[in-house]
Order: sequence, then structure tokens, then C-alpha cells
Amino acid sequence: MDKWIALVRARMCELKITQEKLGERIGVTQGAVGHWLRNERRPKLETMNQILVVLGLPPMEFALVTELAESSGSYGDDQNSATDAEGRIPQHNLYFRYPVTRWESLGVEDPEARFEATDYYAQGSAFWLEVQGDAMTAPVGLSVPAGMLILVDAGLSALPGKLVIARLPTSATPVFRQLIEEGGQRYLRPLNPTYPKVVCDDACEMIGVVVQATMKF
Repeated sequence: MDKWIALVRARMCELKITQEKLGERIGVTQGAVGHWLRNERRPKLETMNQILVVLGLPPMEFALVTELAESSGSYGDDQNSATDAEGRIPQHNLYFRYPVTRWESLGVEDPEARFEATDYYAQGSAFWLEVQGDAMTAPVGLSVPAGMLILVDAGLSALPGKLVIARLPTSATPVFRQLIEEGGQRYLRPLNPTYPKVVCDDACEMIGVVVQATMKF
């Protein structure tokens, strides 16, 4: 709920939309919107997604989990979620779904692509890639071995030290590397020291920044 509130508040500020205007757009009072944004009441799941869509944001997936909470009468809940004998009430975790993309078809929409969920809200277009090869497998320290899924956010700036997806002018297939800077020159460096680093000049296309990595068994 806290993530949803922060996201909605930030978007309202960006669009200069008041609680009253938001309420008019979804057919509720300003007071109801205020209760939700102060976390005094919890809107229905459909309403939470309706607000996101009205604000130009993608709808979320919701996972229902049980968390410890005080069974106090001061907390309102539009879903009438009852506490159990141990004082637990259902809480809603929010997730975004992004497509799993093939390396050779980045930027091409695949209607048959599967989607993976995460709580990360991307700043731009985002997608998952499955790591291939051992160029990013390090003997010590940070390592991203083959088989891991990496989440790429195309809306973030590629800064030295970040893990990035980039396309070199010598190849149509992008690469997964760490962007570094030495002596004023930028390079794409593999985490595996047996692979060479390559110069990243103006002809090097930055596709996105890697923000998460997961492994499924």
C-alpha cells in the first residue's frame, strides 16, 4: 500500500492534479481520495488500478499476503478485511509485469512473450532478458551467471559503475556489461576477468540499465 501511495502522490504532483480533480475523474469524493493517500482507508483493488490508469500509469498486479498488524479500530478498510485471532490482516503487495525478451529481437514486440512480475516500477520501457554465456560470471564479488533473468529499464541514464545493456557498432546483438570510466574514456567491462573490456564511444548505443537480477529453480 505504501508503494502505491508514493507512486500516486508523485504522479499527481507531476501532473498537477489535486485530490478533488482525481476524485472527479474516478467518481468519488475528495475526502475518499484523502483517506486513501493518508493510508487511513484501503481502496478496493479495482479502484487502485483505476486511479493508476487515470494518471497514465500501467495497472498493477496484486498479491494478497498476510502481515502482522495491530487490531485497532482506528484503521478503516474498504474491503472489510477481518483480523484473525493473532491480529493479522490481509495486505496487498503491488507488482508490475514486464515481458521476457529475446536478445536478437530487442525493441520488437512479441505477442507470445511471457511476462514476469516485480515490485520495481520502471522509469521507461522495461523488459527482462535471460543472461547467456559466462562473460558476467565473476570468480569473486558481483556475479550474474548464465540463466539469471535481468530486468532492464530503458528510462534510466547509464552512469559509470552501472550494469548496462549496450549495442556496439560491430554487432547487431547487444551485450550485457558493466559501464566503467578510466582516464576520461568509457569502457564496457565484463565481470569475468578472462574477457576483454571494449571502448564505449559515441557509436556505442545504450539500450538500458539493469536494475534487478533473479534466478528461478
